[in-house]
Amino acid sequence: MNKSLLAAGSSFTEITYLGHATLLIEMDGVRLLTDPVLQNRILHLNRLRGEIDPQNIEDIDAVLISHAHWDHLDIGSLNLLDPDTLFIVPHGVDKILRKNKFHNIQVLSPCESTTVGGVSITATQADHDGARYRYFGDELAVGYLIDGLSTIYFAGDTDIYPEMVDMEGKVDVALLPVWGWGPTLGGGHLDPAGAAAAASMIQPKVVIPIHWGTYFPLGLQWFMRDVLIQPPITFKREAAKLAPDVNVIILPPGESLLLDGGP
Repeated sequence: MNKSLLAAGSSFTEITYLGHATLLIEMDGVRLLTDPVLQNRILHLNRLRGEIDPQNIEDIDAVLISHAHWDHLDIGSLNLLDPDTLFIVPHGVDKILRKNKFHNIQVLSPCESTTVGGVSITATQADHDGARYRYFGDELAVGYLIDGLSTIYFAGDTDIYPEMVDMEGKVDVALLPVWGWGPTLGGGHLDPAGAAAAASMIQPKVVIPIHWGTYFPLGLQWFMRDVLIQPPITFKREAAKLAPDVNVIILPPGESLLLDGGP
């Protein structure tokens, strides 16, 4: 089911929340996929919501990977995509991809940009330890600003960082993480209150909460089901206090938003 902020006859951007940090962004004839985690099982995590429609991962122009953690960089999921797909990644992630026979790779550091079709993609800072193996990896974490018909901020995984205020008033849609995949969060993440504070700094027109309600450790969903559904609801309540002018739209996994991008 689509939710729409679309004016009749206008151009538009479509964002489909596929679950966790995976989104399909369609804009200016370009199809972008973020942090594709598409399998039903990732290590000890089971996918509990949001069955993937194969059409949502076809004809992808570029994949944006924010960092190397297993719930954001899953090689089995990437193998479901066209092997010639362009991967846009932070420093260090390129080495993992090359070891797994991917070849069409572009590395961006924060503030560096590239273009895909008519869409500009700029890596942003992220306050998150992005190493694949803690204490041993040098992989960085980034977010991305996607600029075309609309301007979209995909945060990946991050805590609040001061430079978020530099985006104030420049973002149409912010894709902000509000939780994770388990009953607790470690450092370098946004919880609902933190995400509301980030929204107050960025002041986007719309926030779609992400990184919730999709994967959970095997068996725990029977004892902690609220963790699968409550974080975006809590975020919306907190955002109403801290960023009352921001429109929060909760998309369950599999649902889409049509965003008016025309005059």
